[in-house]
Amino acid sequence: MIESVLHILTEIWLVTAEMGPWLLLGFLVAGLLSVFISPVWLERHLGGRGAGPVFKASLFGVPLPLCSCGVIPVAASLRAHGASRGATTAFLLSTPQTGVDSILVTYSMLGPLFAIFRPVIALVTGFLGGGMVQMADEVDGSAAQSVVAAADERPRGLVAKVQAALDYGLVTLPADIARALLVGVVIAGVLAAVVPEDFLARYLGTGPLSIALMMAVGIPIYVCATASVPLAAGFIFLGASPGAALAFLVAGPATNAATMTTVARVLGRRTMFIYLLTVAASAFGGGLLLDWLLPRASNMLPVLGAGGHHHQGLGWFDHLAGVLLLLVMVRSWWLARQRDCGCDAECATTPARQELELVVEGMNCSHCSGSVQRALSELPGVVSCRVSLEDGRARITGEDLDRKDLTRAVTGLGYKVVEAMD
Repeated sequence: MIESVLHILTEIWLVTAEMGPWLLLGFLVAGLLSVFISPVWLERHLGGRGAGPVFKASLFGVPLPLCSCGVIPVAASLRAHGASRGATTAFLLSTPQTGVDSILVTYSMLGPLFAIFRPVIALVTGFLGGGMVQMADEVDGSAAQSVVAAADERPRGLVAKVQAALDYGLVTLPADIARALLVGVVIAGVLAAVVPEDFLARYLGTGPLSIALMMAVGIPIYVCATASVPLAAGFIFLGASPGAALAFLVAGPATNAATMTTVARVLGRRTMFIYLLTVAASAFGGGLLLDWLLPRASNMLPVLGAGGHHHQGLGWFDHLAGVLLLLVMVRSWWLARQRDCGCDAECATTPARQELELVVEGMNCSHCSGSVQRALSELPGVVSCRVSLEDGRARITGEDLDRKDLTRAVTGLGYKVVEAMD
């Protein structure tokens, strides 16, 4: 019994150490992207009609570290600030599938070809789905979205930007994915330790049926792009084909029940059906293509086929990075809780000002709470706003506040206001 537990813990640690260097690097790059890419610039390039904004939205979404819950309010904000419906859909499709952190982890665990192929499929998925929505809008003459002026809230100065990038990359982002990543790593470690290698091969096999099955498994569940990588590596270890694992990596992060209902509410039912159809087609077609391409590419250039759920090449640097990763995760979780429970200067009110509180359902990460805070702060009369992810409450201070306008701003992002109080 003790030997089995130790074996499981060893496998969990090896998965952590294998991901450590690349995930830490991904966190740092994601932090830089979050600060040095202007939201005003991004929104300006996603407006207008035609294929250009759709392609740009797909391309911009590939490196951004947004999960399927966090991308919804960001996309809704882009839509409110002038992005077309097609560009918004493209951003929704490509963004949650990848991110600079998940691409690097994919490289470390599944090999270079997989790491190249995955963002390419995300880009194609976004462009295909966004283009279909754009063409449908042109056919029925849908009206253009009215534009709301965007505010650039990034810090000024190089030092302040670097500090903000480190804060996002080493605190905010790790805290957002810590729980999902822990679950993924534990499941991968347990599977490697308990289930025999190639166990699923006799049940899944190879070919279209196994790819369709893994795609069907991924569509209704919630899993983030980074946390899904150790799960995919575990599936391959158990006998699933790389194409079947890719189908899970496409469908899992891009879809879940909450995402579908929110897309329908924000962009319409027709867009939701196009969204779901595009994800299914990309997961299935991409899986078939990868299974066809991988052995041929490996024969021509063996280094492209390197990777998989193996730990033989781990050295002291990987184990050190694994320790640092654990420290970053624990520290980010603790700091995020402290910040969420604290109160800053914006909480102070004067007797002449009105204060309202909204209870919001559906926020799962800092991107969600940040988008709610931004939407509320842009409303007339709002002086300050603080959104707590921990207890799901938005505290708004201002003058002549309209409860209906505040509620409408939150529900427009795809969330639900379950209670409003003075």
